[in-house]
Amino acid sequence: MSQGGVGSLAIDEYGRPFIIIKDQDKKSRLSGIDAQKTHILAAKTVSNILKTSLGPKGLDKMMVNQDGDVTVTNDGATILSMMDVDHQIARLMVELSKSQDDEIGDGTTGVVVLAGALLEHAEQLLDHGLHPIRIADGYESAARVAIGQLDKISDNFPVDANNIEPLVQTAMTTLGSKIVNRFHRQMAEISVNAVLAVADFERRDVDFELIKVDGKVGGKLEDTMLVKGVIVDKDWSHPQMPKVVKDAKLAILTCPFEPPKPKTTHKLDVKSVEDYEKLREYERTKFQQMIDNVKDCGANVAICQWGFDDEANHLLLQNHLPAIRWVGGPEMELIAIATGGRIVPRFSELSSAKLGQAGTVREISFGTTKERMIVIEDCKTTKTAVTIFIRGGNKMIVEEAKRGIHDALCVVRNLVKDGRIVYGGGACEIACSLAVAKAADQISTIEQYAMRAFSDAMDTIPLALAENSGLNPIQTLADVKARQIKENNSCLGIDCMNNGTSDMKQQNVIETLMSKKQQISLATQVVKMILKIDDIRSNSEES
Repeated sequence: MSQGGVGSLAIDEYGRPFIIIKDQDKKSRLSGIDAQKTHILAAKTVSNILKTSLGPKGLDKMMVNQDGDVTVTNDGATILSMMDVDHQIARLMVELSKSQDDEIGDGTTGVVVLAGALLEHAEQLLDHGLHPIRIADGYESAARVAIGQLDKISDNFPVDANNIEPLVQTAMTTLGSKIVNRFHRQMAEISVNAVLAVADFERRDVDFELIKVDGKVGGKLEDTMLVKGVIVDKDWSHPQMPKVVKDAKLAILTCPFEPPKPKTTHKLDVKSVEDYEKLREYERTKFQQMIDNVKDCGANVAICQWGFDDEANHLLLQNHLPAIRWVGGPEMELIAIATGGRIVPRFSELSSAKLGQAGTVREISFGTTKERMIVIEDCKTTKTAVTIFIRGGNKMIVEEAKRGIHDALCVVRNLVKDGRIVYGGGACEIACSLAVAKAADQISTIEQYAMRAFSDAMDTIPLALAENSGLNPIQTLADVKARQIKENNSCLGIDCMNNGTSDMKQQNVIETLMSKKQQISLATQVVKMILKIDDIRSNSEES
């Protein structure tokens, strides 16, 4: 008796039915401890790739895609997203890094390294005969203790628009491991000022849609600037239009500078010179009406989402109305927010109340190239859109600087949301490790072994930081751990920069509490899920 595509039903000699599954020879199956070890190996492999990129002295990875484009980065989320990962469990680690990036924006490398360490220690417990569920429960208890310890050792952080120095120090910690670290003071100040310009302190929220990060190859990294306004990758529609317009009043138009056309398919026959002259005069009159509409409401700059032909362009120049054409939708919205204007869909609806206002609209050029950009700045609105304009020697540097600044923006945003911080350099990981080990000694059940394994796994972060900085990892960690216990000071971490002190408070190595809590929670959840899988069925070709 056939069961469709599944297999066939058979009866044994006692009358009991059983199913013979098709294509068993083409499928592979791993179960029990073998399956768990395969998963752990895959996750550890991904984790070990990122371990050398952790910290301020972490190494970069070069990724080459199918088109031959090269990316050089040490950002965990970027590295994993560009890797060609086939193994399903390894893909979970990629998603883990992405979820940390989406939610927090920083700590993408650390979360994967921590998850890999937890699985590595879980493997030893499995070898000793502990059940995976008991290990998962122990890790869950340990994560609660670690997060509780983070709350205890956290400091409140002043987020004040009049005193940006503490925020700059935090952003500098994030940028310390990026390619921009030679100018990380300047980049940190740009990131902080960008966030504070758009932050809503009443709701404790930051709208990232109002921060545009743009870049142009050429110049030096230190030429990067913050514009309180919008930079548009366009030039004036006519080369003879003025390069600078002061006290600009902007008409932001989504209607084209062209004569009206019927919506339906139509055909126009011009049979004489007089008809042609009439048509030309009609077009010119319509163009003039449109320009008069714009000028009558007081506008001295027109920004149009659509293009216009040479006739309209010539008339705009004749009427001293500088214009920008083919401006994209998102840029139109940013210009409207920054200048306090309204996007107008019809010329007849233009009025002075709908115009945007800006101190200056100017065209900038780059070196010997013919490329131009329009800068709309000194906007009058209180809640403005801002643009971070990055320069760099090549495309790789510009792209990596964008990623670094994105992380710094996220960290400052997190501090606006929740102003609590912990100290970096592995200090909070060591403090959590000690707290979990102490809690494990007070538990009589078998979960205590899993909690001790969690405690050992937390030490992986400071060990990796020490190793990447060229220090003796075990000796350095042992010294710092002993000092934390002796001095009861949770600010002591790994002196990666060889500044002569292990006190991260003095070194101003600061991380957000949100980021560290999220790292521990996400890593623990993924590890629990992986440990609970004990059977894999797959096609032989895939395995």
